[in-house]
Amino acid sequence: MTDLEKTLCNISKKPLLIIDAGFPINTYTLLDLSVTNKDLEFYNITTPFGCQEYISTVLKAKNAKVAFGGYLEQRSLYSNTASFNITKASIRNIHLGIDIWAPIGTTVLTPIPGVVHSFKNNSTSGDYGPTIILQHNIDGVTFYTLYGHLSLSSLESLYVGKHVQQGEKIGEMGAPDINVNYAPHVHFQIIKDIQGKIGDYPGVCSQKDISFYSKNCPDPNLLLSIGL
Repeated sequence: MTDLEKTLCNISKKPLLIIDAGFPINTYTLLDLSVTNKDLEFYNITTPFGCQEYISTVLKAKNAKVAFGGYLEQRSLYSNTASFNITKASIRNIHLGIDIWAPIGTTVLTPIPGVVHSFKNNSTSGDYGPTIILQHNIDGVTFYTLYGHLSLSSLESLYVGKHVQQGEKIGEMGAPDINVNYAPHVHFQIIKDIQGKIGDYPGVCSQKDISFYSKNCPDPNLLLSIGL
């Protein structure tokens, strides 16, 4: 384990919420959006409506309210997004964060204290839409957390350096027309080296880059411990 991974594992012995506490952990269920999931053949998950239809089917079958998952998952979800498929050799379809899928407007919380590093509306179709990045320093280890696909109002009253407490509201899940064409969810990602990025960082990578990104963006569930 790296120093960052050890730090993440030691932060909390119990699950940490990043959405409204009105959705307790026992209402979550794992969602498989990988290319190996044969059930997806019956849904057009490249559209927010087709993806939500599948998510709703899973939630109903599992008697759950929230779906989550996706770290290092290879997905067909991005196959209709031009910027993810510039050349065959550089196809980006491996997801680097964890997604929490819940209704539009669901409150997004920060699981640990931090300060606002940057924020931006990444409004190109298929991108993050409104995005917030926090910086953290715990036990001498500095790292960043990214929250994507938020509402526009989530960016209001923010400023670089603003302190955010554990469990504090950081925003809400955006609608598809704001989160740039996805079913409502929050993309949560941990980043070791932000590489000079401001309000943005790759959330999906290609197979050829997976060695670097899997190290620079460790499994968010090391911190959240919401179960698999």
